[in-house]
Amino acid sequence: MSVDRFALFFNFLIIGCVALVVLASTEYVQSIERFQGEYFGLILFAATGMMMLGAATELITIYVSLELTTLPLAALTAFLLSKNSSEAGMKFLIIGAISSALMLYGMALVFGFTGSTQLAEISSAVGQATGDTPFGNYALFVGIILMIAGFGFKLSAAPFQMWVPDVYEGGPPPVVGFLSVASKAAAFAVVIRVFFTGFFDVALDWGILIAGLAAASMVIGNLVAVVQSNIRRLFGYSAIAHAGYILVGVAAGVKSDDGIFKAPEFAAIGPDSVLFYLAAYAAANLTAFFAITMISSKIKSDQISDYSGLSSRNPILAIVLALSLLALIGVPPTGVFIAKLYIFTAAVDSGLVWLAIIGVINSAVSAYYYVRIIRVMFTQPATSETRIVGSAAPWLALGLAGSAMVFMGIAPGFVMEAAQEAVKALAV
Repeated sequence: MSVDRFALFFNFLIIGCVALVVLASTEYVQSIERFQGEYFGLILFAATGMMMLGAATELITIYVSLELTTLPLAALTAFLLSKNSSEAGMKFLIIGAISSALMLYGMALVFGFTGSTQLAEISSAVGQATGDTPFGNYALFVGIILMIAGFGFKLSAAPFQMWVPDVYEGGPPPVVGFLSVASKAAAFAVVIRVFFTGFFDVALDWGILIAGLAAASMVIGNLVAVVQSNIRRLFGYSAIAHAGYILVGVAAGVKSDDGIFKAPEFAAIGPDSVLFYLAAYAAANLTAFFAITMISSKIKSDQISDYSGLSSRNPILAIVLALSLLALIGVPPTGVFIAKLYIFTAAVDSGLVWLAIIGVINSAVSAYYYVRIIRVMFTQPATSETRIVGSAAPWLALGLAGSAMVFMGIAPGFVMEAAQEAVKALAV
């Protein structure tokens, strides 16, 4: 393991997410009759695995860290013991096991080809691979494909996203918020370290595969989100789309000509933009989920239609949720807008103009379903006159996440500089 600036960037991001989620859960967890201590313990176990992922430089350590992350999250997803919660937890566990098996088999093939599980030694062996076959060797080719498939499940990227909507709908709202940002950040941390450190010499092959996953994730996530009536399922599909935007930055880390990867030349702006996007997305998405948690606990519904007239029942909560939705669209001057600008610029600079165009079009599509929620809250009459109130701790978590969201938009330089220093630690 390497506790460098890259690992520290993700450690601070994950710790911040954990602190906010624990704070936001204090009121929610009171509705759980038993196992309140276990609830917070599982969050800490999952966070430990995520922090290990950011620092792992060896394949077996990566696998163990992923399992330490996945198993507590599966238990947390099923924590409510309701039909939807149990179904979501079971799907998360089974599909997670399948993805882990694929990834482990891929790691075994990579070990068989390179003779090592250390990323530095793998990089040296891959750099010596020759031949006309993809990745220099068919065993290495299959191994990396299987690893990409395994990571795809963890990233919630299409076509490996089948678990996402059910987990987002059935899991406890604070857990889903934690899963949507911290788990995604940890997964992207390990993807960037593995592929840019261990397999950069064959980036001309895996880069175009990542670009394909990015395009599929953006299109599938946004198109399916348009027809959703359940706000949590909508956020599940939007998470798939956001995984696609972030994958654009990963693909843009390899320079190419005319959209076809010619040679593995590192473009730091790609990974830089990924790290900044993850931080901006975490702030905006946590703000939205904390607001949804407070609302759903009072109205006992996740249907978008039941958010009608929210502006009259709690104007501040409606405004904060609306701002977070605008941030997720990427409306200037929010942090996600700046992050998307960086990512699409990186894609154009790397020759992936077609991918940048797909990203811009999909950002416009996402505006439709996010704005629909805002329209329901502010223009439709309330179905109930009961005011929505919350205790101090959830409001504090909402305020801190919202403040981070605003800060990322008006003063992005601090986080962007930290992201750039973190990427330099990879020494590609």
